[in-house]
Amino acid sequence: MSYSNLSKMNFEISDEQKNFLDEVDRACRAIREHETRCYLEEKPNDMIVPEFGKIGMLGCPISKKYGGLGYDLLTYAFALERIGREGNSLRTFFSVHVSIGQMVLQNWADEEQKRRYLPSTTSGKSIMAFALTEPDAGSDPGSMTTKFEERSDGFVLNGKKHWVGNGTMAQVLTTYARGSDGRISAFIVDTSSKGFHAEEMKNKIGLLSIKNAEIRFENCLVPKENLLGTKGKGLSIAYSTLIDGRLSVAAGAIGVMKDCLEESIVHSQKRQQHGTVLAKKQLIQEHLSSMILNIESSRWLVYRSVAARQKLQDYVEGLREKDQHWQEKLNREDNEYSTLRSRADRLAAIAKLHATNAAFDCANRAVQIFGSFGYQKTNRVARHFLDSRAIIIYEGANEVLKLKIASLELGDKYQAY
Repeated sequence: MSYSNLSKMNFEISDEQKNFLDEVDRACRAIREHETRCYLEEKPNDMIVPEFGKIGMLGCPISKKYGGLGYDLLTYAFALERIGREGNSLRTFFSVHVSIGQMVLQNWADEEQKRRYLPSTTSGKSIMAFALTEPDAGSDPGSMTTKFEERSDGFVLNGKKHWVGNGTMAQVLTTYARGSDGRISAFIVDTSSKGFHAEEMKNKIGLLSIKNAEIRFENCLVPKENLLGTKGKGLSIAYSTLIDGRLSVAAGAIGVMKDCLEESIVHSQKRQQHGTVLAKKQLIQEHLSSMILNIESSRWLVYRSVAARQKLQDYVEGLREKDQHWQEKLNREDNEYSTLRSRADRLAAIAKLHATNAAFDCANRAVQIFGSFGYQKTNRVARHFLDSRAIIIYEGANEVLKLKIASLELGDKYQAY
């Protein structure tokens, strides 16, 4: 051989991954018609947990010792990509339950907390949620007003969160509150706790089979052992969680684009206007080629971002295994963790920004190709259009992500937000 292949990056699908993704595909097809009915009737899909629970998707990237499959993050991203073809409503369930639910515990909880909460979530007996956003603290979570008071018997929470995905059905969630010293801490909350109230947020224009809730904490007592991570370091946990959330949204967005393209191709090859099928019209081909470009450019951004996130995960897992003071080391600046996290954060922001904009563009083009047929929610591309409007807002509004990407390059003193 006259050359050497020095590259380590490889996004080819292994046989084991293919087998798992085939199972994900079968589960998606099994619930497809029911998902459509649930969307049109604006009710949760009660087939998600039993169908995806059978194949382990409810704990795909979670360690086997807590009942998960223990798969790497790229395999999880591939699965979310396939799930995304069924719509952002379905994908949002997994983003909330796994990416910003279970993975928060896997990354930050102590061993006793993991053993108490993760097995029931990977089995589907318990659903997770993530409560950070407030009415006056969306893109700026640091301005949250939810407060906690530390007492001898635990922490008392008072405040309000909203747009909490899975919020009406979750048995456990992670949330964030400000102490008397002004610092923010993270907590694990059982939704059966006294003083916890959840109410569905209605009249959404999309994401109709996933339920969002407004959460109220009214003197809600959280046990001392449910403090998540180090007290006062909650915002760091929240920001690291958003990396996983953004990657899950971006991965699902690829699936949205693929489905829009497939539906558009089938329709354009059948639909005739002015004597020929739409697929022969140059302007229709322009729409299709733009979709293809959106898919390919988004795929490699997402895969590369997930690879960076996996490298961060491997570092943290290695540190956790060999150093009992691992959390203290993660809280220090100017270390390897900080460098790896900054890179994963930057690439996740880029991937989410690009893929979600691209997904909305693809959905918009697909509706245009379908014409009036694409303007009813009974049509898959119409549902993609409605749902894709949401993903350029949540998990970091895309305007804020643009500022984040630039400031990470310029340095902290140039932050525009």
